Parts: sequence; C-alpha cells; structure tokens
Amino acid sequence: MSDYDVIVVGAGNAALAASVSATEHGARRVLVLEKAPREMRGGNTHWSGGLLRIAYDDVSDLEPLVPEAEAQLPGFTAGVEPYTRSDFHEDLMRVTGGRSDPALAAILIDNSYDTVRWMHDFAGIAMEPAFSLGGIRIGNVVKWPKGAVIRAKHEGVGLSRAWFQCAEKMGVDIRYGAAATALETDARGGVCGVRTKTDEGIETHMARAVILACGGFEANAQWRAQYLGHPWDHAKVRGTAHNQGDGLRMALALGAMPWGQWSGCHSTPISNEWAAFADRELTDKSNRLSYPFGVMINRRGLRFVDEGEDLQFFTYAKYGGAILRQPGSLAYQIFDQKTVHLLEGRYQTSKPISANTLQELIEQLDIDDRRQALRTLEEYNDAACDEKSFDPSKKDGLATTTLSLNKTNWALKLDRPPFVAYSATGGITFTFGGLKIDGQARVIGTDWRPMPGLYTCGEMVGGLFHDNYPGGTGLVSGAVFGRIAGRNAATAS
Repeated sequence: MSDYDVIVVGAGNAALAASVSATEHGARRVLVLEKAPREMRGGNTHWSGGLLRIAYDDVSDLEPLVPEAEAQLPGFTAGVEPYTRSDFHEDLMRVTGGRSDPALAAILIDNSYDTVRWMHDFAGIAMEPAFSLGGIRIGNVVKWPKGAVIRAKHEGVGLSRAWFQCAEKMGVDIRYGAAATALETDARGGVCGVRTKTDEGIETHMARAVILACGGFEANAQWRAQYLGHPWDHAKVRGTAHNQGDGLRMALALGAMPWGQWSGCHSTPISNEWAAFADRELTDKSNRLSYPFGVMINRRGLRFVDEGEDLQFFTYAKYGGAILRQPGSLAYQIFDQKTVHLLEGRYQTSKPISANTLQELIEQLDIDDRRQALRTLEEYNDAACDEKSFDPSKKDGLATTTLSLNKTNWALKLDRPPFVAYSATGGITFTFGGLKIDGQARVIGTDWRPMPGLYTCGEMVGGLFHDNYPGGTGLVSGAVFGRIAGRNAATAS
C-alpha cells in the first residue's frame, strides 16, 4: 500500500501547480517535498517578476484575468495588441534559433491561456497588469510589449504565496527541510517513492507516481563550470540557493534521457553591486533591463552587444551572459535625460554614477581604458539619431549605420546631461538542460521509453529553450507542464 498517491519534489510554481492538479484529478494523498526550510520556501518563483506570457486573440480575453485594469490603469485596453498562437510561436522560435522542441513548444503555446485562466479561476491566483516591467505610457495610452501584459499580483512573492494557500486548502501535505536524495524503484523498474534526508534522519515515502519539479542546477558552481564552462562558475545567482540539480541527478542515475541545451541558461543583466546569492527581501530588484534606451560599455571602453537588437524581453536572457563574458564580468549602462525617465523601477535599488559631461562620467567608472571609452561614446554620438521618431514601445528603426557594431533601434544621441551610469553583471536564473519528456510529462529513458511512475515539469523540462527565451515564458511553462504532470500522475496505475 502506497503512503501517497503522488509525491512532488520541489515547491515552486511548477511543483505546486502539479500538486494542485493532482489533487483536482482525484489524488487523495499528495506530498510536496521542499528541501528549503519554511522561511526559504518557494524555489525560484519567489524571486521572479511574476510575468506570464500567454497567447490571446483580443484584449477582451485578458479581462477575466484583470477585470479592473482599465479603471486602475486608464489607457490599458487601447494599448494591448493581440498576441496569437502564431505570434508566440514566431517569438519562441526566433529567439531560440529555431531549436525549441516543436512538440513541447506547441503544448506550451496551445495551453498557455487556458492554464493561466486555471491558475486564476481554480487556484485563486490574483493577477494585474505588468506595468512596471514593460508598460510605457504614451499620451493617454499604455503601450505593452506583445504578449508580456499580465503578471501575478505582487509578482513572484504573491504567486508563491497564492500557490501555497491553494495547495494547503486542498489538503496537500507539505514537508519542509526534506531533501530528496534518491528515487525508489519496484521490481519492474518503475519509480515508486522518494528517499529524503531531514533533521531527523533518512525517511522513505512511497507513492504510485513521483513528479520531479525541483529546478535546474543554476546554484551549483561545480555543475555550472562543468556544463556551462568558464566564467559561469562565478555568476551571481538570482534565485534560490537550493537548486543544485538534485532532481536531475536522481533521474539520470535511473537512466533518464538528458535533453535540451545543457550548455545554455537564462542569464539576466543585474546590478554588479549585489551579492553572490539574491536577497530574499528584494527578490528580482537587481535586474537592469532598460539597456535598449542607452549604451553599454565594458572595462576596455568598448560596446559589445547591439543594445537595440530587440525589446528587452527578447534579449535580456542572453545579454546577461554576454556581460558575464566581458573582462571582470562587468559592464556599465549609460543613459542621458532623454531616456532616464524610461528606466524600469528596479533601477531605484541602486544609486547611479552621475556627471554633467561624458568625460566626467567616465572618470568615475571602474574601467581600464577611459580614453577608449570616451572615444566609443563620441563615435556613437556621431552616428546616432535625433529623437524625432523615437518610440520606446516598439522597434523604431532609429539605427546607426557606420559603426563596426551598430545599434539597430532606439539609437538616440547621448547629449542631454546630466548623464548617469549603472553597473551590471550577469546573473544566472535557471539552466536550460533538462530531461526529455513526452506530451503527458512522462520522463523518457535512454531507451526512448517512458519511465513508469516518473514525471517532470518546470526548469527540469529539457528542450524548450536554447541560448535565449522570451520573457514570461518560464512561469507559464512551469504551470502548463505542472498541470499536465499532476493530472497524469493522479491517474497513473
């Protein structure tokens, strides 16, 4: 007789979606194993911005999620453009170089809206317009990046809290300080339980099915060095310190198939002033994502990316890595008074370096070649545009054409003092390498057959993302595959 119907390893967005879904579909005894103590619970979800990228055909589709949006944020409705399944697919394939697993991508996109409605309607997760993350007011209209409009109320903190409240209300048993160390198997080779380590010692819990939802290996410096290479071993971790790859290790030990880009990760430009692990109280407020409206230089005084390649939600997950690979893993983002009002609110957690001339600003920066830095900015200004056609809400085509590395949108001159600079480095959010699953979220073995009793979701799903990802896709992916995993685990025989 099993101790539980379903065991879920992990306690972030994907894990709790799985536990709630399993209970909804008939599992009477569901156990969630959270390695962290209660005060540190929630995985990476707690640190997230709560953004939810979903496909919808009309702004009216969003009204059930944020019924008070227009009253609370006048101009909300007029600025929302449709974001169809085709739009979502195009964005996902474009930023991943066409390498997103087509079957998984289709499941994610086709289920994105219904799953977020389920989160709101069934799980009671309140939502709000993601104004501080991407909304820009132009006159009487709030312009939105397509698809990146809705987030969980109170961001990741609110999302995590709401999931725990729902799971507890439904009778899910949550154990804290319970580190999963191994999967138990039966005589047929099926997964039938989890061995854990707690303060009291070693415990074993049995179940008909196990769902692994305990994140990637982004907090494991040794695995980062092994799979991502130098200099990822010294990257600052944006989320939980508990994502050490435990679930991946346990599944691979039983013959699960590794899948996806094990040399890739989601990496974000963050303040270089922050500690090696993120502050739990300040959550994601280290992010520095307004670089499209300025210029980034490294310690050699050189630009190293096209800051205007695309909207920030389509470049930030790879530009963090680009910054990390610069000398000293350091860059500076430089703005003038034409765009400083556009910086997202998270910049307020740092005090910028400020000066009335670019030369005076550069003298204050921790860089090795100040002469080159000034030359870089002067050459950029010579090639840059005036502000007549500037549109911060979309790719505006204001581009330089004579630089060795051109800026292809929002290329405004830096000519309105005072000038400000913010430090930036690369912070790692989650890793892209994971396990191969099928459409039922069953883990596939190296023999290309489903492993009986074993499911996975969240960051542990391999194959969705490669080199980059569209902002807001991770939480939706976690909920989509968590819901699928919970439903199928509940009905497993």
